[in-house]
Amino acid sequence: MSTYIAVLLCETSSDAEDHVPLYQESFVLVTAQSEAQAREKAAAHGKALETAYENERGELITWRLRHVVDVGEVLDERLTDGSELYARHFRNYAAYRSFEPLLSGEQI
Repeated sequence: MSTYIAVLLCETSSDAEDHVPLYQESFVLVTAQSEAQAREKAAAHGKALETAYENERGELITWRLRHVVDVGEVLDERLTDGSELYARHFRNYAAYRSFEPLLSGEQI
């Protein structure tokens, strides 16, 4: 068995006219025999997180798994202080900054 990190992307929808979707990227540890099995387990985990509820204004909010973005083996199995768990690369910092609210100081 190996340990993998799965990157899940979830999205909200609502019956409210002015609803602006909110997305959540989560990182989940999965143990599996293979990357394919880890991907299956990650998808099942994401589906289990799906939920719907009424907010304080009486609007129905629904969270759904949108995509299993990535599954990769944990980079450092020792899991000690400073262990690197996951890394990914990108080319467009402006695009990253545009969707990452913490970089702009936005409070969610």
